Amino acid sequence: MRPGALRRQLDHGDVGRMSNGNYMMTGLHGLDEPLLGNRDYDGRHSEGKTLECIWVEGQRKEHLHWAALLFTNLIVQWAQWIANIVLGSVSFIARILPLPSNTQSGSNWKLLEPALNPLQEARLRSLQQRLGIPYDGSRLEHQEALKQLWKLAYPDRELPSLKSELWKDMGWQGPDPSTDFRGGGFISLENLIFFAKKYPQSFQRLLHKQDGSRSEWEYPFAVAGINISFMLVQMLDLQSGKPSSRAGRRFLELLAEDEMAFDDLYCVTFQMMEAQWLVKRASYMEFNEILKSTRTRLEHELSLESVSRVKDLPAYSLLKSIAPEYDNHSAS
Repeated sequence: MRPGALRRQLDHGDVGRMSNGNYMMTGLHGLDEPLLGNRDYDGRHSEGKTLECIWVEGQRKEHLHWAALLFTNLIVQWAQWIANIVLGSVSFIARILPLPSNTQSGSNWKLLEPALNPLQEARLRSLQQRLGIPYDGSRLEHQEALKQLWKLAYPDRELPSLKSELWKDMGWQGPDPSTDFRGGGFISLENLIFFAKKYPQSFQRLLHKQDGSRSEWEYPFAVAGINISFMLVQMLDLQSGKPSSRAGRRFLELLAEDEMAFDDLYCVTFQMMEAQWLVKRASYMEFNEILKSTRTRLEHELSLESVSRVKDLPAYSLLKSIAPEYDNHSAS
């Protein structure tokens, strides 16, 4: 298996640009006065004006000049005063209601900290406790969970040892699956088991690549599942105390309806990724690009006003029939 897939830098959304206008206030030019005195049409100097009259007239013109400058300065001060009021109001509003900020994965709305009811608080706390458990190959319960996944994936095949080349058939990168979990943690294994148990038909079709025209170099199923778990944790902002991203806040509403909302959302996301993969006729080297487009699509569906449960997501219809034991008591 080759190392990590090719990563591409993607631009998400258009970034608006606002130019700052430079307002220049120019002083009033003085009236052009002749270098010499006024002349009559016959070319002679005008007579009849005393030195006092000339001095008074000069004073009047000087007063007008200074009055114009004073008026101009007053206008400038008024403009600055109004601008300060407007900018101060914008700053005050921005402190109360933070504006959206762009991130590498797309537009991510940072909102006020959500108010959770006791049920949401308890379910979020339980989910975050699950997120904090790393996969430990030395723990018996983790070993048993990995064996359970094999039995669900291949009910008619013999269970291999915990280190065997046969694990590669499921999409692990080496003979020891424990080396592939890394940042995914134990919850990523729980997600795969949940998918296999609740939506066995969809799980089997994805595992065996039974749908569509496939690439010669396909994505590894199990490792793809770990990446999906990690992507969801990041997108939903679950590692912070209370999710404040737009997608995270909507997820809290889903969590209020179903304590297993994260696991169900994982199944929907895996199926959505598969659909994107087939539509784009992707190959292994394009996996990261497909995962990014899947995230963008999922964020859009979570933003729909009609969505209050996982089963309300349009992509939920991609999943095949639900297992009978989940059909009657599942809220999502």
